[in-house]
Amino acid sequence: MTTDNRQQATDHSESMSMNKDAAVVGGQSSVVRFFAHFFSYIFHPLFIPFFCIAFLLALHPTYFSGFSDFDKYKLLLVTIVNTVLFPAVAILLMKGLGFIKSIFLHSSQDRIGPYLSAMIFYFWTAWVFFKFQPLPNLVLASFMTGVFLTTVAGLISNIYFKISMHAMGAGGLVGVFLIIMRDNSMLMTWPLSIALLIAGIVCTSRLIVSDHSPKEIYLGLLFGVLCQFAAAIVIL
Repeated sequence: MTTDNRQQATDHSESMSMNKDAAVVGGQSSVVRFFAHFFSYIFHPLFIPFFCIAFLLALHPTYFSGFSDFDKYKLLLVTIVNTVLFPAVAILLMKGLGFIKSIFLHSSQDRIGPYLSAMIFYFWTAWVFFKFQPLPNLVLASFMTGVFLTTVAGLISNIYFKISMHAMGAGGLVGVFLIIMRDNSMLMTWPLSIALLIAGIVCTSRLIVSDHSPKEIYLGLLFGVLCQFAAAIVIL
């Protein structure tokens, strides 16, 4: 009986230890998933054009020479309305009308309508940047044209697989910063480093909390960069 009691006590102790280890692992997983969701929301692809243009408006030394504060605010307002507000409202309307099942666009079918609406808004924003007075540097129009091309690539890819929109947005940010670095108009060491860090965080977050495969995320990042390069070759 003594031996059996000792064995039961040992088994109970091991079971308690395993439960504690599982709880710790589960807690860490929950924290990791929380931050993965957090970064997915903060660096949502709808916000990337706003972040990029706000950064250039605030810190680039030459792109907006001669712009008054009012002109800069007007340019930023155009960006917010056309690249954040209108696409978000379009998605909400599609959900309300039953065209999509979820605003999180989990399925490829749900993504068709938002892709088409975003293409219209991004094309219009690029056109506005071409015609805006005073005329900003063509990098802005090239950037939005690249965003439009990325959306087209996403729509076409959506026929075959569900490419990561977050990764495409992060790739676009890296791509435009590489283009600005090529112009040698601003020291881009730390901005490009931050863009690469954001791209890494976003792609890792999507691997953790989304149902995307690594292929869908890596291709999204690649498409985002390449579409920016394609737009820059034609426009700049």
